[in-house]
Amino acid sequence: MSYTVHSSVTRQDRPHMKKRFTILIASLTLLLAAAWGYLFGYSDPPVDPAWELAPAETIPEGALTVRFAGTSTLLFDDGDTAFLFDGWFSRPGPLEVLLQKIAPDLDNIHWGLQRMQIDTLAAVIPLHSHYDHAMDTPAVAERTGATVYGSGATANICRGWGLPEKRIALLSDRAMFQLGQFEITPIVSTHFAYPDARMRESLLENADIPEPLIPPASAFDYKLGKAYIFHVAHPQGSFLVVGSAGFVPGQLAGMDVDVLFLGTGGIGSQTADYREQFWAETAGQVRPERVIPVHWDSLTGPLDGPLTGEVRIARLLAGSDEAALAFLRAKESANPDVEFATLPRFDPVVLFP
Repeated sequence: MSYTVHSSVTRQDRPHMKKRFTILIASLTLLLAAAWGYLFGYSDPPVDPAWELAPAETIPEGALTVRFAGTSTLLFDDGDTAFLFDGWFSRPGPLEVLLQKIAPDLDNIHWGLQRMQIDTLAAVIPLHSHYDHAMDTPAVAERTGATVYGSGATANICRGWGLPEKRIALLSDRAMFQLGQFEITPIVSTHFAYPDARMRESLLENADIPEPLIPPASAFDYKLGKAYIFHVAHPQGSFLVVGSAGFVPGQLAGMDVDVLFLGTGGIGSQTADYREQFWAETAGQVRPERVIPVHWDSLTGPLDGPLTGEVRIARLLAGSDEAALAFLRAKESANPDVEFATLPRFDPVVLFP
């Protein structure tokens, strides 16, 4: 006995099924693209928009100004002497950082220096040797005639680029050096601890760069070196630059300053107790009149345009931006005698007088 199986799908139905399948695939593709765009887009910055200072319309003679490029790249200029902390403009994207080797982006560096109106510099001073602080340092120094001041790890980043040895100066803990009227004192401190154990081991526990680092290299080859806080004294006023949300108990005691540039990157990923200790050991010790958060924007955000918060997927996983902003707002409320401010991107602000 034989049986004949009759399909319910006729030849006439097949084109319609193919069309529906094509529409389904196209819809799923669009949905995935939208989800990718959202998750890898940038969130709002973790600072209060009301804090942003207006750029200076005119700069009085003898004034000390500051410009901010994002992360902790800060340009200080008193009209006679200009120097730069970090000098980082390349900003490779998240997939480049995770999956590829990276190198200074010379076009971005050229654009960033022009936008900050930098021609010559007395010094470039990385706050430590991670890629978002020191990768561009030798290229910036090469273009501006600057001397690089830093740790042995930073020196080997410069040597890997080919910067002449005479343009590299090694720092010693609390040994003041002078640039014009700026008296700059490096203080060896700590970096905050990454929540991820592999990142802690790779970037913090094995902190040295023992040989010249030749780019392109992995972002994880840019080890910490030494994490510095810098105290800067000038006839116009004093300030402290804290590049990382790390601290050593008691090391800033009695070191009062007018302005504190406070690196807040990573504080949202720490515990509430840690954040309180960090504040007590920085702002609580130096008692500034003004606190200016830095290093709060995304490391992978674009060089031009407004500064952004983290990539959304990181924010969704860690929630760090929300915790950081809530913490800073709470400190503003608890310290009415302290002005909280953020800097506009690239444009000058009169810091003193």
